[in-house]
Amino acid sequence: MDQKRLLLAIALSLGIMLVFQFGFETYLPHPAPPAQITAQTSPASSDDALNPNAGAPSAAQIAPVIGPVLPVDGPKLSGSITLTGAIFDNVVLKDYHDTVAPDSPLVQIMGRIGGKYPSYAQFGWTAQGGIPVPTNATLWAASAPRLTPQTPVTLSWDNGHGVTFELLLALDDHYMFTIQQAVINHTGAPISIFPWSRVVRDYQPVGPTSYILYEGPLGVFNHTLNQISYKTIKSDGTAAPGGQAFTETSPGGWIGITDKYWLTALAPDQAASLTGSMTYGKVTDGDGNAYQTSFITAKPLIIAPGATGSFQTHLFTGAKVVKLLDAYQTEYGIPDFYKSIDFGHLYFITKPIFFALDYLNALLGNFGLAIMVFTVGMKLLFFPLASYSYRSMGKMKLVQPKIKALREQFKDDNTKLQQATMALYKAEKINPASGCLPMLVQIPVFFSLYKVIFITIEMRQAPFYGWIKDLSVPDPTNLFNLFGLIPYDPTQLSPLLHLGALPIIMGITMFLQQRMNPAPPDPVQARMFQFMPIIFTFVLARSPAGLVLYWAWNNLLSVGQQWLIMRQTRQAGLRSLVKT
Repeated sequence: MDQKRLLLAIALSLGIMLVFQFGFETYLPHPAPPAQITAQTSPASSDDALNPNAGAPSAAQIAPVIGPVLPVDGPKLSGSITLTGAIFDNVVLKDYHDTVAPDSPLVQIMGRIGGKYPSYAQFGWTAQGGIPVPTNATLWAASAPRLTPQTPVTLSWDNGHGVTFELLLALDDHYMFTIQQAVINHTGAPISIFPWSRVVRDYQPVGPTSYILYEGPLGVFNHTLNQISYKTIKSDGTAAPGGQAFTETSPGGWIGITDKYWLTALAPDQAASLTGSMTYGKVTDGDGNAYQTSFITAKPLIIAPGATGSFQTHLFTGAKVVKLLDAYQTEYGIPDFYKSIDFGHLYFITKPIFFALDYLNALLGNFGLAIMVFTVGMKLLFFPLASYSYRSMGKMKLVQPKIKALREQFKDDNTKLQQATMALYKAEKINPASGCLPMLVQIPVFFSLYKVIFITIEMRQAPFYGWIKDLSVPDPTNLFNLFGLIPYDPTQLSPLLHLGALPIIMGITMFLQQRMNPAPPDPVQARMFQFMPIIFTFVLARSPAGLVLYWAWNNLLSVGQQWLIMRQTRQAGLRSLVKT
């Protein structure tokens, strides 16, 4: 039947996508892990002498420095700024651990040059007229011993030719630094200077890729989000002069590098005209690749004799908390800052689902319960549609004997069989396509919920009950080692040998729901449908536990709803037969 073919096509398409995502992703090529690099002693690069109109200094080697640092301590982060070069290269997040174990290391999103994962931000100037500007070797003087939200710090350096450079640093209670780049002109002539800022990563993160999540360099220019992957930047940057893979001039905007849960981004003065760039270079640090996102003012600051010129930039380096990014977007006028979270093309569904779950979690204190209550809400919202569908399916089940008789009557004439079947549906007021409606409605909700569970920091390491300690990762139990009784990891043989308790429960609920539906008349289709619960059980076994919880609970609610409606339909059909 048509509706069965459609449902089968949808199920198979969904199954293929999920199998590809979770079944074969491990076997796809991924970047090699960056090797441990010993500290280099090469001199600072000559990037500081670039043409001021060419952009910020290019991604190139900065020599690791052992010297004084400015400690940074806030409620949400800690770390330090290397005073040689004024490099922000050490940021640790106080509220997030690498794993659910409370004694696991805190997440570090910016790492020192010369370490295993070097990543940093830097602020500087490019000048016209041969004016000496700070370089990577410049040792800055700090006005205070520590940067905290209560104690801003000024870094200063005198070039010895009548010009003083300052970096006025402030930190809020979360993850936002404010950097005021000031230049004091003590000379007798005006000076022309270009402030710049950059975020550099000297390695490409290692881990499984996902077609539903973007990680890498990105930025908003002229109110358009640009996501330029590591692969594209490396390919285009290798071929382009100066390694410049992308550049665009825009009034305001922001630029940076994002990970699944973390972001380091620059948001300069939104009233200024800025040239944003994404570049690639080779270094001896990290894994040998340097990826850079940067801003430079499109027009120079002209500073008169005896005057001070300044330029302000905000540096965000922290967790991508949805409400916090929205607040920064409003407070500082950063355009589309929330797009650093990859809500996808269905953001108009995905983001409301997140806010609904976040609200329910605040009420219930558990994201798992929030998912279950949200599922009940979705069932209530689409109850009229599901009722219509299930009643139609109930009628189809009642007319199965008549359809079987028609197949016997017209077994040699498929055209007449189709015509007689459609005439029967019309007489019984049955819509054969109605059985697909709940599935069609559920697909965008399913993928949007998966997106929310997979990408939002709020869902990271969110516990449920019992053995489910983290709803954002797969069920940790495994049938193939008797749920931990055998001290062996079957996934070492194959990642497909992972089948937790929750996916098994989901498969049982899917089997129960399938038993309530009328069987397809085609024996081949019927056999394929019998295997669908088993296929989906293995496919979803490597999905986030929160998604499997949603699917299992949704199936149970559907079974109850379908049983009630089809029971009422069957009773109504029997009463109709008695009357006739």
